[in-house]
Amino acid sequence: MARGKQQDVWEFFGELLKERREAAGLTQGELGRRVFVSGGYIGLFEQGIRKPQLDVAMRIDEVLQTGGIFERTWRKLINKSPYASYFQAAADLEDIATKICEFEAAAVPGLLQTPAYARALVRASNPLATDEYVEETVKGRMDRSAILGGRTRPVYWVILHESALRIPVGGPGPMAAQLDHLVTCARGRVALIQVLPYAAGAYPQMGKPLKLMEFEDAPPTAYTEAVYSGNLLDDPAVVKRAQHTYDLLRAAALSPEASLPLIESAAEDFRRCASTT
Repeated sequence: MARGKQQDVWEFFGELLKERREAAGLTQGELGRRVFVSGGYIGLFEQGIRKPQLDVAMRIDEVLQTGGIFERTWRKLINKSPYASYFQAAADLEDIATKICEFEAAAVPGLLQTPAYARALVRASNPLATDEYVEETVKGRMDRSAILGGRTRPVYWVILHESALRIPVGGPGPMAAQLDHLVTCARGRVALIQVLPYAAGAYPQMGKPLKLMEFEDAPPTAYTEAVYSGNLLDDPAVVKRAQHTYDLLRAAALSPEASLPLIESAAEDFRRCASTT
């Protein structure tokens, strides 16, 4: 389901929730307390900003005595997504994050990928997939990146290991275009980009991606990913350790100003390679 259609479903859920809550004579805070979330969370659901979780939908049905309508809505409509199930929760949180910090060791983060780059990555992981599947997956990734162009776009800070600049994903031409896109985003103040160079040697959590997210009215989270699995972490002590790791990565990386020439140089190398093939 495309992000726009997803949003429509979230808004439908929210409108229905508000209607049933008011009919029951409950405030957002009162309903929140009965289903074990904050009143602000209920408000986010009603505004279509936050995707409700299944267990919360089921408790809402119980409190409002709705005969399971919110659970059915979740199962039939909301729980459809172009994203892998293990990444869905993190993708939902990107929409409401006020700040996102990412580290990637070997690939450009999804929010900064070009269609050609994303397409090459999807095909590499799914060599027998249909064109329809590939294009649907790529579109989902491009839809995600729309948050960087919105009025309430998050502060977006990215650290890339130099390896991510050197692996020719999609071939020299598409890779040059991808690196040009990074430069455009950096110069356009869409993202603050740093490169961790080979010369830095060993670094914290080597090879492991990391995403940190902060929010207006919710605790920060950390997201890590492995093969076909993801971990969305919200334990304050664990998130604090992840933030410390990111601080160490930031300290070891080149400054944003020094990183740009390295990205531009890598792009030029790929351009030269493309022109000779």
